[in-house]
Amino acid sequence: MTTKICSAHGMEFASPDSTTARRGGSNIPRAKRRNDGRASRSLTVATAADQWLETRIATGRNDHNRRKARARAEKYLKPFMGLMRIREVTINQLRAYRLWLEGLAGVNGKERLATRTVAWVLGDAKNFFYWAVESGLIDKAPVPRRLLPRLQERPPDHLTDAEVARILAIREPHAFVVRLGLATGMRWSELCRARASDLQDGMLVVHQTKSGKLRRIPLEHAPAVMAEIEGHVGRLCPYGEENSGSFSCVVRRHSGIHGFHFHQLRHTFAVNWLRRGGTLVVLQQILGHATVTMTQRYARLTDEHVREEARRLQRFEQSARIHAPTSSVDSRTGPALDRRYRKR
Repeated sequence: MTTKICSAHGMEFASPDSTTARRGGSNIPRAKRRNDGRASRSLTVATAADQWLETRIATGRNDHNRRKARARAEKYLKPFMGLMRIREVTINQLRAYRLWLEGLAGVNGKERLATRTVAWVLGDAKNFFYWAVESGLIDKAPVPRRLLPRLQERPPDHLTDAEVARILAIREPHAFVVRLGLATGMRWSELCRARASDLQDGMLVVHQTKSGKLRRIPLEHAPAVMAEIEGHVGRLCPYGEENSGSFSCVVRRHSGIHGFHFHQLRHTFAVNWLRRGGTLVVLQQILGHATVTMTQRYARLTDEHVREEARRLQRFEQSARIHAPTSSVDSRTGPALDRRYRKR
């Protein structure tokens, strides 16, 4: 390394010598770079996963999803490949990871992992190895094509009218939280942060959202709920964001609907919105979906909708047969006229 003086300004600056220039202009000592390379080659998946959780996951996901990612890494990723060097993980080992996840049955008396859970775990694994490439830990992510299992589309898990009536019959303030969820379709975290002052001109303004974008939810279709919000001061929900399970347990116990969970209120709001003639584009804005594709699943026809459409077509055909015009041709003369015209 040599030092030169700029003649114009009299300032000193460092100039790489010929050896440094041949190394690409790097000022990092060769011994340190060699040690860094050795450390990268000997880095295990478990150590790299901890770095992934502390950097990519800590800055890119909310608290709930950060806890989920850490739990999946500790429960699945580290036990399977935690002791392996990250540079030695191959495509086939990730395929074996999927087969291992799908074969986890009978452990501690638990049932086999659901396909959706396997997809979430493998999705985290893909994210981890792509992060490793960006961080310079590996040259190429060993992620094969079609690593994630194909998920069977499920209809939205919404509540029936009878179930809604049973849930609304529970005691306050739980019933008000249910009414608010049915009228707005908000997520649990959004509802817990909602305040009475967020009601503006018949619209409930949602500030802190999953996507970070401001949303406005119309409440003209629920004037009773809007009046209840106007009568509140401060936070609308007495529960905290971490108490979603506790709230659902209370509702299940008092309503007798054992499969209830809060997100069903969001699905029920969306299904009812479309039943009343609402559009998908507006529903997308209300729910805060990134794309309309996520909203389209609420437009899938249920079995009851299909049966109702079939009954409607049957009634139309019966009505058409009853009111069909009769022929004006006399049955006695018609065939004779036909024979006469055919002779000509």
